[in-house]
Amino acid sequence: MRPPSGGRDHLGLASGRDRRVAGLRREEIALLASVSVDYYIRLEQGRAENPSVAVLTAVADALRLSPAERDHLRMLACSAPPAVPARTAVRPQLEAMIQAMRDVPAIVVDRLSTVLAWNRGATAVIADFDDPRNRNLARLYFLDPHAREFYADWETVARDAVALLRRTSAEYAADLELTALVDELRTASPDFNRFWTSQDVAARSHCPKTLNHPTAGQLTFTLESLQVPGDTPHYVLTYTPANPTTQAALETLLTTQSPLRSSA
Repeated sequence: MRPPSGGRDHLGLASGRDRRVAGLRREEIALLASVSVDYYIRLEQGRAENPSVAVLTAVADALRLSPAERDHLRMLACSAPPAVPARTAVRPQLEAMIQAMRDVPAIVVDRLSTVLAWNRGATAVIADFDDPRNRNLARLYFLDPHAREFYADWETVARDAVALLRRTSAEYAADLELTALVDELRTASPDFNRFWTSQDVAARSHCPKTLNHPTAGQLTFTLESLQVPGDTPHYVLTYTPANPTTQAALETLLTTQSPLRSSA
C-alpha cells in the first residue's frame, strides 16, 4: 500500500522540514486509521489475521484510496482467497452474440487477458487471433514490436492491461499461470516491470481507443469492457466505431480485407 502524496495540513498533521520523502509515514497512517503502529506494520506486511471491515475502511480512508484500490486492499487482506478457476470454454450463446455483432469488433478474454473468442471485425482491425501467438493482449502490448505505433495511446492501454493483471494477482494469489505470465513479461519488458512495480490497480472499463491501422489509417472506437457473470471470469470487449469515418473504414475492411496478419 502506497502512502498518498500531497499536502498533510488538511489531514490535521503538522508539516516539517526534515521530511526526506513525500507522503505519510507509517506512524501517521496508523494515527489516522486509529490503529497501533505495530498493527499497521503487520497489516502492511500481510501478517495481520482477519482484519475487520472497519479497520480496512479506516486504512483506505487514511491512504485516500480510489474505489478500485479499496477493492484491491480487501482482496489482499482476504484470509481465504478463492480457488483459481478452471479454464472453461466460452458459452456457445456468448460466442453467437459476438459473431452477430457484424459492425462492432468484439472479443472475449479471460482473467489473464487471453483471447478466447473473436469475431471477424476483431481480426480485421486488431490482430489475427486465428494465430495462437496473438491470443494474449498483454503479450501483444508489450512484446509485439508494432504495438507502440499501432495504439495511439499505447502507454495508457498498456497500463490498463497491467492493472487488470495486478488485480487478478490479488484475487487469485495461487494462480501459477498468472505468475508465469507476469514473470515472463517482467523479464522481457522493462516497461511492464516498471508498470507492475507501480502497483496501480485502476483500469478503465470504457474509454476511447484510437488504432493506427496499417491499411485503413487512423480508426477511433469506443471500448466497452463487460464482465460476464458466472464462476469463471470472462470479459467481453467491444469496439464501437466512434465516427462515420471509422464506420466506413470498418465496412470496407470487412468486405475487402483478410484478417490483419501483423499483430498489434
